[in-house]
Amino acid sequence: MNELLKNLTEAVGVSGDEKEVRLLIRDLIADYVDEWRVDAMGNLIALKKGTGASDLRVLVDAHMDEVGLMVTDFDSNGSLKFAGVGGFDDRALLGKAVQVGPKKLAGVIGARPIHLLKASQRNSVVKTDAMRIDIGAKNKDAASGKVKVGDRAAFVTKYEEIGPTAIGKAFDNRAGCAALVELLQADPYPFDLYATFTVQEEVGLRGAEVVAYGIEPDAALILESTPAYDLPNEDDVSPNVALGEGPSIYVMDRGTIQDPRLVRFIMKTAVAHNIPYQIRQPGGGGTNTAAIQKTNSGVPAATIAVPGRYAHTPAMMINLEDYANVVKLAEKVLRNLTPDTIKR
Repeated sequence: MNELLKNLTEAVGVSGDEKEVRLLIRDLIADYVDEWRVDAMGNLIALKKGTGASDLRVLVDAHMDEVGLMVTDFDSNGSLKFAGVGGFDDRALLGKAVQVGPKKLAGVIGARPIHLLKASQRNSVVKTDAMRIDIGAKNKDAASGKVKVGDRAAFVTKYEEIGPTAIGKAFDNRAGCAALVELLQADPYPFDLYATFTVQEEVGLRGAEVVAYGIEPDAALILESTPAYDLPNEDDVSPNVALGEGPSIYVMDRGTIQDPRLVRFIMKTAVAHNIPYQIRQPGGGGTNTAAIQKTNSGVPAATIAVPGRYAHTPAMMINLEDYANVVKLAEKVLRNLTPDTIKR
């Protein structure tokens, strides 16, 4: 059992309310870094001083937040109206168990039961605004006495390992956070390494934009989890990435074109150390790279990701060997990165 992944994925950290995850990570890295601090946004920023062999300033980032829900109002019957925090497919929500507010009250996402629907309604997807969170309150006053407008609701998913795979919530991006924790627990790197565990990626890359301006790195590596669409389908469409095929290296997404020098270097490093890898199909999605790359006068940046099925749902699936190879590849990249790698 990978206890690091278990503890990080089961922690609650919906965008804008990442404190539980931040405290957990802080305790995991405190003995392995020279400095750490929390900025005004809630980003956890750590410095692991290098050996002095290189004067580069390198940033490695992983966002802490997960998609979830926010309470917006109360119905007279005691159920909770809510809005999504981050991107959702409405089909993934109905009937799911959630934990609401700082007291983690148990609730379930409900709507009118299928046997009470008209025939025409059964063929349509229930929209979020027609769903409610039921916490067992008998009326509006009872509900408002237990939770407040603005409270977050997170999914309840127990981490489990099945053969080579693991199932849990929030691998996007606790898998990246776990990888960064492991990198910090390793020996010092040739240069000063700034590790940032950032907030509010799912709602606009907000934390990453702040930390990059403060650090002014010479290069950046972003650790993520990327959606894997690799199950059989009628159109026989090639997968964007697949479980079990190794770390996913970004080339281009909706928000950025990755630095080609770093992309080539990452692939070259993978080949040199017999680490399997795959290229994520260009287009769609986005990571903190988009914010970090455009900081100040620009930062060479690239992304390495753990492929995961069922992103932005209550349960994701990753391959544990892919995760281990992301850690291995990222460490080899960092140990061999030199100023010549990013020299124009």
